[in-house]
Amino acid sequence: MRRVLVGIKRVVDPNVRVKVKSDGSGVSLDGVKMSINPFDEIALEEALRIKERGHADEIVVATIGEADCQQQLRAALAMGADRAILVQTTKSMEPLTGARVLLELVRKEQPLAVMLGKQAIDDDNGQTGQMLAGLWGRPQATFASKIVLTESAATVTREVDAGLETIEVDLPAVFTADLRLNEPRYVKLPDIMKAKKKPLDTIAITELGIELSDRVRLVRTEPPPARKKGVMVKSAAELVAALRQRGLL
Repeated sequence: MRRVLVGIKRVVDPNVRVKVKSDGSGVSLDGVKMSINPFDEIALEEALRIKERGHADEIVVATIGEADCQQQLRAALAMGADRAILVQTTKSMEPLTGARVLLELVRKEQPLAVMLGKQAIDDDNGQTGQMLAGLWGRPQATFASKIVLTESAATVTREVDAGLETIEVDLPAVFTADLRLNEPRYVKLPDIMKAKKKPLDTIAITELGIELSDRVRLVRTEPPPARKKGVMVKSAAELVAALRQRGLL
């Protein structure tokens, strides 16, 4: 069966204004709305479109985290994924550990493609896809803004510093989605109801034999400094003078 594995992450909804805990130990999540990481949602949308074009038979969505992550997996099933996998753990995942977990799922599912967001909006690491490709020993096409699949390869347009780059990779491969790849579909109530009957398997992370060792330690979380009030100028000459006064010209 031609299968696409999509990795998603549970993050604070991008429309929520986050607050740092008073002791600096992290971001307060009490009563905060959680959602699928936006870039992962784009990756899922692309996988669904690949299936609709007839290049895949099944879309499997997976995440790593606590039992509450089932909410995001159900949302992914409502979008159109066929089944879901929760690798359950109470520990936060570093990119390398996450890549190793996904590698075990890859060995089990044997997908023709693994699709992820280019980064998560909570830690902005942008490393898991690349690490997975390295561990798997397969090609990668990151920061994709267009993906065209054939039976054995994919042509991918990538967002790079100098503009756009088009490459071809053999399948199976790892893809990470950029913002301009697509716009995720709107989920309707009947789809949400159908998602409740779709299979969602839970696997304890210990069953995969993954070593949970911390390589990075969070020292402190601080909010960004408050912006200074802007200054209105009446002319271009006044603007230039103000910039010179601040040593910017």
